[in-house]
Amino acid sequence: MTPRPRDELGRPLPRDSGAPVEPDPQALPPDQTLREAATLLEQGRAFRAHEVLEATWKATQGEERELWRALAQLAVGITHAQRGNARGSATLLRRGAANLSPWEQQQPYGVPVDALRAWAVGGAERPLPAERLLAAMPLLPGAGSGG
Repeated sequence: MTPRPRDELGRPLPRDSGAPVEPDPQALPPDQTLREAATLLEQGRAFRAHEVLEATWKATQGEERELWRALAQLAVGITHAQRGNARGSATLLRRGAANLSPWEQQQPYGVPVDALRAWAVGGAERPLPAERLLAAMPLLPGAGSGG
């Protein structure tokens, strides 16, 4: 995929917009992926967090692949909320919550699966403004570490 300029919510901009182009993220080890995604979410950059999680999802084999896909879907759910698309946000939050179900009562890599699922289902049922949705999200491991 050829990177292109995007606005702060991840929407493509014209190639000649003068906006900086961020390269597509590379797959990272799990702990580093979570730290990077947590930092981006703290900065309100849900689309970029999704890209980081997606890179790891697509590079992962086996059952764990679905964990990363689910986390990427939650980040896209936030992205849709940031863009004012409540319906799209609810759909992705529900999908991400459902795809986390194999890890109920577990915390792979320290991910608070049950809390994330409850947050996502609640956010889908009772849409919040994007800032409040993001603020209410249970922290991923590495949050608050300053990147």
